[in-house]
Amino acid sequence: MVWSFRFVPKKVFLVGCLASSIVTLATLSQAAQVQGKDKPGISPAPVSTPVASPAPITASAPTSGAVDLRSTRENLMYRRSWGIENIHLRETASGSIIKFSYRVVDANKAKVLNDAKLNPILSDANSGEKLSVPETENAGKLRQVADPVNGREYWMVFLNNSRIIRAGSRVDIKIGPFHADGLVVEPSMPTQPALAQQKP
Repeated sequence: MVWSFRFVPKKVFLVGCLASSIVTLATLSQAAQVQGKDKPGISPAPVSTPVASPAPITASAPTSGAVDLRSTRENLMYRRSWGIENIHLRETASGSIIKFSYRVVDANKAKVLNDAKLNPILSDANSGEKLSVPETENAGKLRQVADPVNGREYWMVFLNNSRIIRAGSRVDIKIGPFHADGLVVEPSMPTQPALAQQKP
């Protein structure tokens, strides 16, 4: 009886310890689960897909007007066919006058440009506006009509009161059989005082 009395309490003690361990493990497991729910797992950082940067926009420089596209062949044609070179169209008098000038290299071929019987016409290639040579009471038409001489420059002017033709405009000139197409009007040349101020 004495042995049975001592054995029973020891068995009960072991059972109690085992049950306590089971309860503790269950409690820790539940706590871990709760903690796992309260603290969300760290999601991997999103991988950003590289976006191609847009192509740089190149601002085109503003153009001052049309570009003279006359080729060397055309310049040679004016020289061979009409005996002139160094052709220029330039606005003057604040744009109210367009001056046409040229140098004679073959006086015989260039006679048609100085023919007083022919009326020169300047026309705007875009609008079709036509300009003529003005005439005054004292000087007559503002153009040179003397017989051309090799090596000399000659000129005529066209009245541009509407100022529809400006520096950069592309124009055509017709003097009888003579045609000069696609000429570009140049801006006025700076005055001498302005040039003097630019000198250091």
